[in-house]
Amino acid sequence: MSHVEDETTPEPSIDGHSETDDQSGTAGGDEKFTFEDVSVVMGTYNEAEAIGTVLSDIEEVTDGKAEVVCVDGSSDRTPEIAREHGARVIEQEPQGYGVAVKAAVLAPDRPIVVTTDCDDTYPMEQLPEFLAFINEGYDVVSGDRLYHGADAMPAFNRLGNHLFAATASVLMGTRVHDTTTGMRAYRREVVEEIEWTENTGLSAELLIRPKMRGYEIREHPIEYRERAGQSKLDPIEGGLAIGKSIVTVCLEEQLR
Repeated sequence: MSHVEDETTPEPSIDGHSETDDQSGTAGGDEKFTFEDVSVVMGTYNEAEAIGTVLSDIEEVTDGKAEVVCVDGSSDRTPEIAREHGARVIEQEPQGYGVAVKAAVLAPDRPIVVTTDCDDTYPMEQLPEFLAFINEGYDVVSGDRLYHGADAMPAFNRLGNHLFAATASVLMGTRVHDTTTGMRAYRREVVEEIEWTENTGLSAELLIRPKMRGYEIREHPIEYRERAGQSKLDPIEGGLAIGKSIVTVCLEEQLR
């Protein structure tokens, strides 16, 4: 599977897709980051079945150098397991996906923030690739789950994610391939300079606003695994909320 890119798109060093815009991006700097500059953050809610595996993978891949921050509203052993693995746990009353993830991305003071989910669906072994793209000058590196087909994703969810990406692409006037992925890397100034407003649709907002403001965005193919544990999001109710967020955020950015 491949995506056709515009002739002016720079040739990527790893298979993927990039978008170049010189309006406000900070790409091109000489500073090189290591995992000591990285915070991996996530919102956690009753993920005791998977959280230990995810944190072990992060520790192994980063040689224990990356900070891990969990904003947690669990009633099970998730926070205890996270602390046992050395994570910083910020306890919060459950208020939804976006509230937890927003708190997580704003909590660290390290210069690179990586978001992921705690259900073991995302490949932590690809973290070095994300960091390499940040070091190439990208402001945001966004994992594209759909590039390889995302066979582990329920068919209804997979269709919905294709529709979300198509809708966002039309409204933004530029192609995006996966608007709702949970695995991304950001330069910290990006997450601090933008006011985030969405809850269920925050994952889409975290891509759309930076892209429409001219930050350098790289979508990079990732493998997507079958989740451990049960999903907390109702596919119909959640899908409608995400669709509404995409439309709202795109229109707000067009009117800025």
